[in-house]
Amino acid sequence: GGAGRLPAGNYGGHVDAGRMNKVFPNNKTDWRYKVLGKRAILDKIHSPRSLRYLSDAQLEQLCAELREELIEGVSANGGHLASNLGVVELTVALHMVFRSPTDQIVWDVGHQCYTHKLLTGRRHGLEHLRQKDGMAGFPKPDESIHDAFVAGHASTSLSVADGLARGKELLREEGFVIAVIGDGALTGGLAYEGLNNLSRKKNGKVIVVLNDNKMSISKNVGGLTKYLSRLRTAGPYYKLKNLVKSALGSVPHMGEGMVEAAGGVLSQMKDVLYRSGFFEDMGYTYMGPVDGHDLTALRDALEQAKKLERPVLLHVETVKGKGYPQAENNPGAYHGVSKFDPKEQGSPLPSTDSFSDVFGRHLTRLAGEDHRICAVTAAMKYATGLYHFSRRFKGQGRFFDVGIAEGHGVTFCAGLAAKGVLPVFAVYSSFLQRGFDQLIHDCSIHPQHVVLAVDRAGLVGEDGETHHGVFDCAFLSTIPGASIYAPASYEELQLCLEKALYQTKGLCAVRYPRGAQPLLAEEYITGGIDIALTGPKHGKTLLVTYGRLYGEVSRAHQALGEQGMEVSLLKLTRVWPLEQAAVEAAMAFDRVLFLEEGIRSGGIGEHFALALIERGYRGRVQIRAIDNRFVPQGSVEEQLRLVGLDAASIVKAVLETGGEGESREG
Repeated sequence: GGAGRLPAGNYGGHVDAGRMNKVFPNNKTDWRYKVLGKRAILDKIHSPRSLRYLSDAQLEQLCAELREELIEGVSANGGHLASNLGVVELTVALHMVFRSPTDQIVWDVGHQCYTHKLLTGRRHGLEHLRQKDGMAGFPKPDESIHDAFVAGHASTSLSVADGLARGKELLREEGFVIAVIGDGALTGGLAYEGLNNLSRKKNGKVIVVLNDNKMSISKNVGGLTKYLSRLRTAGPYYKLKNLVKSALGSVPHMGEGMVEAAGGVLSQMKDVLYRSGFFEDMGYTYMGPVDGHDLTALRDALEQAKKLERPVLLHVETVKGKGYPQAENNPGAYHGVSKFDPKEQGSPLPSTDSFSDVFGRHLTRLAGEDHRICAVTAAMKYATGLYHFSRRFKGQGRFFDVGIAEGHGVTFCAGLAAKGVLPVFAVYSSFLQRGFDQLIHDCSIHPQHVVLAVDRAGLVGEDGETHHGVFDCAFLSTIPGASIYAPASYEELQLCLEKALYQTKGLCAVRYPRGAQPLLAEEYITGGIDIALTGPKHGKTLLVTYGRLYGEVSRAHQALGEQGMEVSLLKLTRVWPLEQAAVEAAMAFDRVLFLEEGIRSGGIGEHFALALIERGYRGRVQIRAIDNRFVPQGSVEEQLRLVGLDAASIVKAVLETGGEGESREG
């Protein structure tokens, strides 16, 4: 197969021990040679090269063992389950036919890469999946040379593959580029930009594998879904071709030339009967559909794709959750899971109420009283709590799933608003970043009343850098006319949603975190008013914060009080535009410490400090926020400690810098 040129020292088992030792610093044993002793075949796999020495029966057993390993690992730590179970055979086939890392595999979305990681020397990492200093749930080049590109958001693989392929040409490097993209990711506009540009590349070193499982996170929607359905029913071309080749090969004295000739006839028949239309008109050689759980068919199709001299699109049909009945029957619920007991019919452990669930239920209640309210999601009906709304108003044309197309979702809402409808777009903070231009151009230049329910605001824990919602306040506050609410409790979330719908004009965001509301002592429950001051109205030190972080800051405030320090706490609920009463209140203190679970640069803290300075404030202003860095995966508690925003760190910061503050004259 020819491994090509590899960095010195990186080819012992196809892994980079230096990178992995950094990722897993607590390992006592070299992770490459640790034998777990559970799976007869998987225990022997130390690199993708090992696959070449397995029989067909052993490969089938390996796929079964990989599924067992995935279910065991994800049930212990949480993670993405159904998507990974669906691509086991496809991943094995890719690593059998191609030679990673000379051939580069780009995963879109990256949450389907667990089998790839198990086969590329990172099996031990599954024990610490998505934990602090553990293996990431997405491809990560810092973790392994087999991970070609970071991929936490959908629809990026084709553009990345185009860049990698052209870079290989410029550097005269060997190897193929293979982009694995799901049919769900093909609902995103960026995928079509990549598809269009990638088709201009005329050599045969680029292969697009369309992983068609009829799902993204929720069920797929739109015209593409109908088109792929027609392709699936066009005929079992590759099964017929393999059957004919097998039959001819068993006939005595039948030469290879006759077999190849029969294959050529079948290829022409495919062109006449099963021509794919769109993909071939785009310049791709379309192959498929192929059974994504048939290793022989996958291997044959990939080998054929390698021989062609132009871009290829291989259409592979898979079953999301394959091999685990609970996930097969409910792939949406098993897309991303917390810890669960697989022995209890695989049921995830029951979860407590969450901000997402409270939002979904309250929006449904409000919509029952106001027919103008519509709900919009970008393939996240379950995760954002909108399944309540979709079930209640099914068939009424008030619930819209636009697929993985956040930019379209924003502009679609602007169009609804222009007709007097009240659209609410429930979207993760990190995914909303993809619609920034539309927020400015379509929602704000000519103001439209669009409500954004910004889920997963702040640090999100185990998904890490690609999913933290720490930029939304910074970029939304740059948009003229935009308003931002940041509730700290379920009660406040409901009040803020009502204010956003009925008391606020133009673009309005209600942002709230993943998971449950923080526990608050009774004296810190504010009832959702826009600003609330706890403690003296003037003095030495004032703490200012908003959102979920209010829980940590209130505990710090209480601890400081128990130590005899007179410190006040100002809580913001509407964080933008700044409440002038909040700025006025801060003027009465010698020292203001603004604490923010968001990026420091351009954040609310900087705006607040500037407002104080412009009013002639002469005291000390300090901002403690995420200091322009990307926060690695771990639990939310660990991440808050890392950036110095947990209660203990806040108390320490106040004490170390002079809790009583400096006088204004000082």
